[in-house]
Amino acid sequence: MLVTLIPLFDENLNIGAYSLFVQKENVFLNPSLLGTGRFDGAARVEGLEIIQNMGIESLSSDKEVFVTVTNMSIFSDLSEQCDAPHERLVLLVDPSVKPEPMYIERISELKKQGYKLAIRKLQVAEFEAYREILKLTDYVFLNHKKIDISKAKIYFTKLFPQIRLCAVGVDNQEEFAALKSSGGYQLYEGDFYRIPMNRNEHEVAPLKVNYIELLNTVNNDNFELTQAADIISRDTALTISLLRMVNRMAINSEITSIRHAAAMLGQKELKKWITTAVVGELCADKPNEITRLSLLRARFAENLAGAFGLAMQASELFLMGLFSVLDVILDKPMEEALSMVHVSKQIRDVLVDRKGPLLRVYEFILQYESANWQEVSRQMILEKIDMSTLYDAYIRTLVWYRKLTLGR
Repeated sequence: MLVTLIPLFDENLNIGAYSLFVQKENVFLNPSLLGTGRFDGAARVEGLEIIQNMGIESLSSDKEVFVTVTNMSIFSDLSEQCDAPHERLVLLVDPSVKPEPMYIERISELKKQGYKLAIRKLQVAEFEAYREILKLTDYVFLNHKKIDISKAKIYFTKLFPQIRLCAVGVDNQEEFAALKSSGGYQLYEGDFYRIPMNRNEHEVAPLKVNYIELLNTVNNDNFELTQAADIISRDTALTISLLRMVNRMAINSEITSIRHAAAMLGQKELKKWITTAVVGELCADKPNEITRLSLLRARFAENLAGAFGLAMQASELFLMGLFSVLDVILDKPMEEALSMVHVSKQIRDVLVDRKGPLLRVYEFILQYESANWQEVSRQMILEKIDMSTLYDAYIRTLVWYRKLTLGR
């Protein structure tokens, strides 16, 4: 099973919700699954199976999760498949659900049970035909490139004031700023949040300079623990984070200094903690999703190392994923951003020149996180990666992230 989460942002770049995209089979081997995937899972909602197995908190701590339902799965017993709170689940109906009496009646039943409803891929010409379904709908996804939002805003405000409009396919920060300025949309979906802003200034904030210095220190072979500890001590947030972690490990030991805490961890564990903690601090002025994206890419790449025949380079793959959004974090071109940190030539080759042995893993992860299942399936065949290996690698990534951020 293939599964990934795609974030939806509000106008302040806070996470508003996540869309859960799931594909049960390899679509390259099963072409009939392309498009809506209507025969994939048939009478079951595969997204609900994922939520039930993992727990909704592992996917999203406090936000709604959009789950796709088809013309068949919408009639299944959703409560039996998943016991997550109904108000946290938004049923995203695909185009196979038509504005016909049996679907309208079923949607009404689900609304009474507390579920929310969303529609994607609805054409302007279909608005009137879907009037009865739209009366029950909470979210509508619109392609902002094909619609006049000023007219849409008037239409929905007058006829369906309960609906929140979501702009899809927002490609860059400039597009996001323009849509935000025009008003009308409440949520935004697209690649814009992971594309650096076009800015003229090239100065890096003072605190970020400390973090970069710390990354450079631990990326040197046989770095001095005391040197790393002294840099950590300049930052309150990092100091508190380090002491909390070490105190969990050393219940019966009293930590007397930052240097003592660093020594308790040792060189290997200190380096691993620093690379993850520092990225979180570097992203402090960015959407929370940037931190999450960086860490998930890092761990997912590391977990995929063996599947791609790169087990000996797992640590390097972790750093590749971690630094893959460094251009966004520092608001600089990737080449300039990487020049500020000490990374291997192989990592630079991937992130700047799109070449080298690690590129296969990086490109695979980009396709996976965008739910481009056709390309993911094609690459799985080329790399001889089976579905269970890939599913396990991604689920272990989500579990690791949950423990890292929630401590459980």
